[in-house]
Amino acid sequence: MNAQQLVDERGDLWLALAPLWLDREPSERDFAAMVEEIQRHEMTLKELEWMFRLELAPVMSRHQLSIASEWREYDDYKLMKQLVSHNLRLTGWRRKSWALFSGLTTMMVRHRWHELMQRVLIARGEHPS
Repeated sequence: MNAQQLVDERGDLWLALAPLWLDREPSERDFAAMVEEIQRHEMTLKELEWMFRLELAPVMSRHQLSIASEWREYDDYKLMKQLVSHNLRLTGWRRKSWALFSGLTTMMVRHRWHELMQRVLIARGEHPS
């Protein structure tokens, strides 16, 4: 897959989910936009989980842990470049390494992810657990 295909297939979803890593709790508007974008992509919860763990968390957690700046907003263009670069290299041992360490890269936003998945289930007409 090339960079343009990644942007076309995942870019909107990645940017919609980026607020999970901001210094503030996502607003109702943020959650609604995330659910709406997820619904457009028609991914299973399992596919969403792996996208969250492997495609987003390794890049986003670096921003969240950075002491260089406050992480209250992000530059879409710069962030997309970082996400595309990461995902183009996400093969073989790199994919396995990120899978292994994904608990560490997702732990600070896991509660937000659970909240989002509950909202996705409700939007799909399924009973949240």
